[in-house]
Amino acid sequence: MATGTHIRTYFDGQWHDGDVMIMRAADHGSWLGTTVFDGARYVNGMAPDLEAHCARVNHSATALMITPTVATADMVALVREGLEAYGPDEAVYIRPMYWALDGGDLGVNPKEGATGFAICLEAIPMAPEGSSTTLTTTRFRRPVMEDNVVNAKAGCLYPNNARMLMEARAKGFGNALVADAMGNVAETATANVFMVKDGEVFTPIPNGTFLAGITRARHMSNLAADGTKVHETVLTFQDFHDADEVFLSGNMMKVTPVTAFDDTSYQVGPVTRRARELYWDWAASA
Repeated sequence: MATGTHIRTYFDGQWHDGDVMIMRAADHGSWLGTTVFDGARYVNGMAPDLEAHCARVNHSATALMITPTVATADMVALVREGLEAYGPDEAVYIRPMYWALDGGDLGVNPKEGATGFAICLEAIPMAPEGSSTTLTTTRFRRPVMEDNVVNAKAGCLYPNNARMLMEARAKGFGNALVADAMGNVAETATANVFMVKDGEVFTPIPNGTFLAGITRARHMSNLAADGTKVHETVLTFQDFHDADEVFLSGNMMKVTPVTAFDDTSYQVGPVTRRARELYWDWAASA
């Protein structure tokens, strides 16, 4: 079942209306999970950081040993062509993706040059004004490079995220604050995370266990340019209990305020509101 509505699919050299079938039963991606994707957004006629998202899906493909076949500039052009069917008032999730078609000599490794490619556009609204979430801990952790492809936005990583999220939901919370292998905070089940203490912003330092997101980097740059001190550092769960504000950063909703972490409550504070304001001001001027 699709997440959004008004779906368009680029596949096999052309745009199609609707959720088109793109994979076969014997495709390597179907039975061994060799799939990568990225996500960008089209909102109010803007597609912020579209080029960076298209470039990253090519990097992800390479990390998963899938041969990328579409240059970044060509992918951007295809997306913009597909978006012509949407009005400026439609919020669209932009998802380019690759998957391996064939296996190598033993079947397990992807065969070089055997690549499927598609772009899916779905109308998915932005979160309503005033939306927020809550966090709890989870027994599941982020993997490390030695046991999974954490340097790719790969579909095979998401079952782990899903069980984090489902555990949090079962406990009555909206999302999970997730540890790395050392027990320090890495991110949440679905997004990068920031905390605010005494007017300064802190976010977990990239340590090879999670993707340091494109939107995350944009918030860091915007806040720093605005005069806010931003720190990438090792953070513990206690640091988040002691924080003044917490917010999530992801492509889907850009900024999501957090109002509670277990029994610790937060207000939606001025830095969180400023991060959102700065992001959309930057997007309008880019």
